[in-house]
Amino acid sequence: MNDKKKILKILLVLALFIGVASVLYKNLASNTNTNQLNNQQNKDKEKLEKAPDFVVYDRQGNEVQLAAYIGKPIVLNFWASWCPPCKMEMPDFHDMHLELGEDIQFLMINITDGYKETVVTASNYIADNEYTFTVLFDLKSDAATVYGVRSMPTTFFIDAEGYLVAYATGAIDLATLKRGIDMIK
Repeated sequence: MNDKKKILKILLVLALFIGVASVLYKNLASNTNTNQLNNQQNKDKEKLEKAPDFVVYDRQGNEVQLAAYIGKPIVLNFWASWCPPCKMEMPDFHDMHLELGEDIQFLMINITDGYKETVVTASNYIADNEYTFTVLFDLKSDAATVYGVRSMPTTFFIDAEGYLVAYATGAIDLATLKRGIDMIK
């Protein structure tokens, strides 16, 4: 009888483990590599949404507005250094930034909550990986709120006139990043 109780306990623990692992896998899979662009490009300019302005901060604590970058196409990416899908796509963003030079403005908006993510932890991650794109800090979640960011990473493609052309939720691969950039060139 004692052996049956042990086996039952082991089976229950195993079933619980499989259930939790399954839920975690589904959540992780939904936030990685969607490679889907939600495309607004086929709409007339009059029907496209203007990219909302926001205030974020540079590493020195100076206010920076999105409006200061309108005039060039913008890749706007919301990320955090603790986010595995964010880390997965970062090298592709950096490679495209290096390849395109000043033709496309990459704005990497760090969701900085002051607890799980701080300016220091994000800055260290950027320095450790030698990334050179523009990193700004959303200290008050103003940018994330105005863009309706519900998960990270989230990427928006904004044309030179300041219109939102496409966006992607979840990590994107290099081919998807290039498609998004082609839409705003």
